Amino acid sequence: MKTKQLIKIGIFAVLLYLFMYYWSTVSGFLRSLLGAAVPLLIGCVIAYLVNILMGFYERHYFPKKQKGILAKTRRPVCILGAFLTLLAIIVLIISLVVPQLISCVETLVSAIPGLIEKGVAWAASLHLFSEENLALLQEFDWQSRIGEIARVLTSGVGDVMGIVVKIISAIVSGTVTVFLAVIFSIYLLCGKDKIRMQIKRAGRRYIRPGWYRKIAYVVRVVDDSFHRYIVGQCTEAVILGLLCTGFMLLLKLPYATMIGALIAFTALIPVAGAYIGAILGALMILAVSPLQALFFLVLIVVLQQMEGNLIYPRVVGASIGLPGIWVLAAVTIGGGIFGVFGMLLGVPLAAATYRLIREDVNGTTELHKA
Repeated sequence: MKTKQLIKIGIFAVLLYLFMYYWSTVSGFLRSLLGAAVPLLIGCVIAYLVNILMGFYERHYFPKKQKGILAKTRRPVCILGAFLTLLAIIVLIISLVVPQLISCVETLVSAIPGLIEKGVAWAASLHLFSEENLALLQEFDWQSRIGEIARVLTSGVGDVMGIVVKIISAIVSGTVTVFLAVIFSIYLLCGKDKIRMQIKRAGRRYIRPGWYRKIAYVVRVVDDSFHRYIVGQCTEAVILGLLCTGFMLLLKLPYATMIGALIAFTALIPVAGAYIGAILGALMILAVSPLQALFFLVLIVVLQQMEGNLIYPRVVGASIGLPGIWVLAAVTIGGGIFGVFGMLLGVPLAAATYRLIREDVNGTTELHKA
């Protein structure tokens, strides 16, 4: 027994030495492997998200029919319905946002010269510049200069063909990646029951029964936390976006549909999302009217209070079972490590960890039985 242990330790030490010595080669291989697997990873994410919607449709598509044409068509019809629903949502958001975004950009560009002139006048009233510099600033034709800058930016600088080739290559590469990811996700969704059984059989074959039960339980808890979080967060985002759009239309504030969609999108980021959306929306409205921008900020404060006291606790907080202080901690730590994606992933991971620890402390977890 001791000889076998020494042999294992020696083999592990040799492998560790080779791994560290050839780290540059190994890391390069791993980066290449990860780059090649990007479409598959994206496909897994798409399949997981679409599966939530597909599962909802499967529970309502003649659920009592276990045989016949309805049972056989349940999976493909629900997959098609889930993808069409997501496509319809994307098209709706683009149709609401793009026209008003173009109008907003045009308004901002046209308002810049006036804002600069007001800034120069304000600086003159405070005597921040000498008379010569002030005269130069006041005589400068800001309108024509900004127009020239815009034309330079639109016409391009430097090797135009090189820029065009890079853009086209990026678009083609991105399109191929998305296409492969969607195809892979469809295969995963079509065969998810078979894949699940294969993973279970492999796990029971190669993992000790006690460890297998523990790993399976942890995976179920993490999956349940992500499922509840995604459904709750999306529901809250839709409610908040609709409320924002409705009140903005009622108050006749500009860019109501675009900012409502923006608020709904940023609301997917816990805690900090509403503030990000409020800042961006206020900057857009500021180009039209500072007073309306102030009204918008007041509206967002009211909506934020409604969200914090009514919507989030009932829709999201109850679904993930995570106290508010830990939500804030998860968002802060996750955002500091992985940015926006860390904010999105931190909360469900923290919810799963909190649930596992709570059940372990109370002695109610299945891990004690394993």
